[in-house]
Amino acid sequence: MIHIVFNESEVELMQQVIQLDETLAGDVIQIRDDFAVGPLAGIDTEAGWQARLDWWRTLLQGSPHGDSHVGSFDDRETVKQIKAKLDENPIEELWIWMGQNQHDVMGYYWLMPQFREYQGRVMILYLNNLPFINEKGHIFYPSWLSEIQPKEFTKAKKLARPVTLSEFEIDPDEWRKIAEENATVRILEGGKKIAGKEENFYDTEILKNVTGEWQKATRVLTNTLHRMKIKTGDVFIMWRMKSLINEGKIEVTGDAGKAWKDFDVRKPEGKQGEIAFAKEEANY
Repeated sequence: MIHIVFNESEVELMQQVIQLDETLAGDVIQIRDDFAVGPLAGIDTEAGWQARLDWWRTLLQGSPHGDSHVGSFDDRETVKQIKAKLDENPIEELWIWMGQNQHDVMGYYWLMPQFREYQGRVMILYLNNLPFINEKGHIFYPSWLSEIQPKEFTKAKKLARPVTLSEFEIDPDEWRKIAEENATVRILEGGKKIAGKEENFYDTEILKNVTGEWQKATRVLTNTLHRMKIKTGDVFIMWRMKSLINEGKIEVTGDAGKAWKDFDVRKPEGKQGEIAFAKEEANY
């Protein structure tokens, strides 16, 4: 059994689940790119893939992750390794785990064209609109696998089902459609329906957390990530914050071109700042 997850925290989570239920024993593999943001045009070509890497390098400048993070992994090679394991063992199954969020669903769409030949051996566990019990004993509806207690996964495994032949025909077409649209931001509108949005989609969420007082940019980043309802990663949000600085919608002290921790931000003073914020609210 091979388990695929789409977030780093879920690797350890699934390993904990396996310790609780040995019937799920197997390798846990992460698809690491976030296909919910960034360019996808021509991604099945070397030029398209390189364009995406270059885009990520631009966003990662000054980040604590370092721009060297780009190229340190290749999800295409990960897929090749998974295929090799499936070819070596004809009874091996691939289990894809995803929560109800655009990050996981986009990862699923990217995988579908690549595993069509293994139809019948690819299982899907899409935990959408399903109730779980949290640590306080309350029922809730998680959006991310990491929100679910390990012991709850022993129940969730019963929901595993093979990806159907119809899905292997339709979902690769959906992936191609999304890639050709090439929106910068993609969100989940329910089920597996993905909608493309402009690159400024999250700007209002950032501006909500910028005050008239100077704050560390990293504090605004943390508050935005914590409070926003439709989640995305810290690298994308910081890129948009810098874009808002360049547009004059956020005032900065320090050098925004250096490390994230090296500059502070606040609302622009005076009437101009009020107008900029009002416009952004109206656009939202």
